[in-house]
Amino acid sequence: MSNKIQAVRGMNDVLPADAAPWQHLHAVAAGLFATYGYRELRLPVVERTDLFRRAVGEVTDVVEKEMYSFTDRGGENLSLRPELTAGAVRACIEHGLLFHQQQRIWCSGPVFRYERPQAGRYRQFHQLDVEAFGIATPDVDVEIIAIAAALWRRLGVGGFTLQINSLGTPQTRAGYRAALLEYLRAHEDALDEDSRRRLGSNPLRVLDSKVPATREIVAGAPRLLDHLDAAAAAHFATVRRGLDALGIAYTVNERLVRGLDYYTHTVFEWTTNQLGAQDAVCAGGRYDGLVEHLGGPPTPGIGFAIGVERLVALMGLQGAAVPAATPQVYFCHFGDAASAQAPRLAEELRASQPKLRLLLNAGGGGLKAQLKRADASGARYALILGDDEAGRGVIQVKSLRGEGEPLTCGWNELAERLARLLAARPDAT
Repeated sequence: MSNKIQAVRGMNDVLPADAAPWQHLHAVAAGLFATYGYRELRLPVVERTDLFRRAVGEVTDVVEKEMYSFTDRGGENLSLRPELTAGAVRACIEHGLLFHQQQRIWCSGPVFRYERPQAGRYRQFHQLDVEAFGIATPDVDVEIIAIAAALWRRLGVGGFTLQINSLGTPQTRAGYRAALLEYLRAHEDALDEDSRRRLGSNPLRVLDSKVPATREIVAGAPRLLDHLDAAAAAHFATVRRGLDALGIAYTVNERLVRGLDYYTHTVFEWTTNQLGAQDAVCAGGRYDGLVEHLGGPPTPGIGFAIGVERLVALMGLQGAAVPAATPQVYFCHFGDAASAQAPRLAEELRASQPKLRLLLNAGGGGLKAQLKRADASGARYALILGDDEAGRGVIQVKSLRGEGEPLTCGWNELAERLARLLAARPDAT
């Protein structure tokens, strides 16, 4: 039996060679959200379990089967967060951010669900969340969807299908729920076990069942859109007009639902056919009753969550451009005088060019060994400083990728020379 310690099943390492698209995604997203006026909110990973019971729902699979919950030494029942929206609402209530205010925020980080690990579905995964509070009008519904569309453009990914639907208000949905329940009860014996279990607690979730026999029954169910009142229908029509005006294509999916009563009006998903069964990359919608449900003032809200692992996978499949994270320059130095000067020169270069990726040799070694490390690092150029060069105040610049003959320059002109060399082929950096 091996004593080797490994990562927990379904919780994956992101190795340095694979981290560049993650870093790029986060940087692009943070910059984009700022252009829309959304500010970052950072949340704890652990919350009181009751928060998720109330926000996600007692009878959902997430709460019933998938949460990592425990009792701490103080006797509190806590959970690793299974999603981010509940924590965002809790933080806004706790810190008084919702009294007569609009808030546009975003947050990110790992979330945890005990699921059967498979491609695109892990026990620790990561989300990007965007949320807007205090705005009841449909213009912010359009804005939220537009933010996601803008993110796809900036990342250079495509092939999404945007599905939208309206859940109406709790009052209109109550009438629909009664009609749907009557229909499903008439076909109860033909439903799958999980759908039969949901009839008494969450019948709307039967609409998005993936079981073929149940889907056939659902195809004949009453239409939610037929039960919208005039105000809810007008809200949805305004959202559709707004998306049309922005050129954002969509399809209306009448089976797209959320099962909890505080979800209202617009719901949406961005899906792709390039990731297999886990096709939803982004999902969101209005939750005008959630803040009050969690003890805050009546406050409309809307937002979405992006599955980061799925989006990163899609970026890879589509060859989205990702800035290189490998060093541009490897600094070789040997000899006592040269090695004493090298750290100072490296710091001066980094200070003069804040975006320069320079790796200073560590661990000693002769020039041949250091050049071998330089080549393996992926750098385009090697700086070579020996005691002779140090004594003359010069340094050698050697291409590692066949981009010209070596040159020697003074220390005072090195930063400018390097900048010109790297700018000559920016696509290689």
